[in-house]
Amino acid sequence: MSSRQPRILICGLVLAGNLVWAHEEARQFFNGLADIVMDSPNRADFLAGLKTGQRYDGIVGIYRHNTSADRIGVFDEEIIDALAETGTVKWIAHNGAGYDQIDVLRCAKKGISVSNTPGAVDDATATTALYLVISCLRNYAWAEQSLRQGKFKTGLNPGLAHDVTGRTLGILGLGGIGLRLAHLVHAFPMRVIYYSRNKSPNAPEWCEYVDSVEKLCRESDVLSLHVPLRDDTVHMVGEKEIRAMKKGSIIVNTARGKVIDEEAMIRALADGHVRQIVLFFSSSVLNLRPEQLWSVGLDVYPNEPLVNPRLLEFPQNVLLPHMGTENQDSQRHMEVRALTNLRDFLRDGQGHDLVPEMRSKL
Repeated sequence: MSSRQPRILICGLVLAGNLVWAHEEARQFFNGLADIVMDSPNRADFLAGLKTGQRYDGIVGIYRHNTSADRIGVFDEEIIDALAETGTVKWIAHNGAGYDQIDVLRCAKKGISVSNTPGAVDDATATTALYLVISCLRNYAWAEQSLRQGKFKTGLNPGLAHDVTGRTLGILGLGGIGLRLAHLVHAFPMRVIYYSRNKSPNAPEWCEYVDSVEKLCRESDVLSLHVPLRDDTVHMVGEKEIRAMKKGSIIVNTARGKVIDEEAMIRALADGHVRQIVLFFSSSVLNLRPEQLWSVGLDVYPNEPLVNPRLLEFPQNVLLPHMGTENQDSQRHMEVRALTNLRDFLRDGQGHDLVPEMRSKL
């Protein structure tokens, strides 16, 4: 391809030098439109490559995945400023719904647009949350561990389990993932209530809006978190919100670990306020009272890949290692959507799926 073509950087590759699933789509999208260059083995090399005349000279757009942070770190102020200093980088196409690894406000200030992949992750993340809801209510994860340990239900008490039908699910954040989960659980049916900053125009009539997080917590048998991680959502569910929940409640988190105050959550588990937090782990049998916070269902943690060892002390918790979109169908869809945003920027001068902070600042 001609060197006169614009250049794009594919950043955050799981397999050396290539995309994981969307190989052919990348060739089709950018053939004759842009030259593709690959990213660096470390942060220093990446920053050096952005200098005039170096390997990334002329880059206009970047495709990134969170795996890039393993080598070059998050896209913080240092990296954003270095990208801005090139004078050419104008678009970052992030592969993922959550984009907390990118300083989007700094990007907006420097005139760099950021897109993500909403919708592409909805089904996979919602079905992960559904698994956690069911496993918490029915104690399935704990039961499986009892079988694997040769104990065949020893220590399990049906008095600590519930049917899904008729329970109240509270959804914190009725975006694409929360709405998909609402439709999935309505099949049982569960009663569905939700809180978002504004009433959702897409909410079906059976999905009830409540006007505060505290009221959502008070009425929910299961609270499921689906808000993005921003400064204003860190510890959005804290001590006050957890203590407002019914005794015997369940908390499910497939959003981001820092959305909930982990220490407050563990205290509620330890002193018997919360029934269950879903986290997928079980190695022992506890004789827990029905009025306790029975468990939590977690797919995300504040300091991944580290997991607070205290969470492992509660065998009724269901713990997953951030499995939300770990399937080839969703990951291909995410790659294609991120690449499409970058392609549209190159071809039309404007991509799609701008993150919310960008819609008001650019």
